[in-house]
Amino acid sequence: MDRAIPILPGDDLQVAREFYVDRLGFQVTFEATEDQVNGLLGLSRGTIRLTIDCPMSGHGREACVALEVENVDAYHEEWRQRVTVKRPPHNESWGARTFDLIDPFGNTIFVMGPTT
Repeated sequence: MDRAIPILPGDDLQVAREFYVDRLGFQVTFEATEDQVNGLLGLSRGTIRLTIDCPMSGHGREACVALEVENVDAYHEEWRQRVTVKRPPHNESWGARTFDLIDPFGNTIFVMGPTT
């Protein structure tokens, strides 16, 4: 299976773990660090894969990743109780239902799926 795995910049692996694992329900697939702050954190949730790179020296910040899911409202209901949602679910004119949130490092997590 071919796929792309977004790599998002971060500043602290502990903060990334708390946000993505403890609040959003991702699982750690790998962690490469010597000091628990800098390094790589691989994450998964179902078929979604992400990597957080702390720090990404020389790379831009405020990246965006789109997560395509089957039930946008279910993700919103789960996550809105744990993190601040930037924009609640709504149907887009281009035919998708979406919402988004911002991780602790300024990256946008854009969740999209079929309209309801």
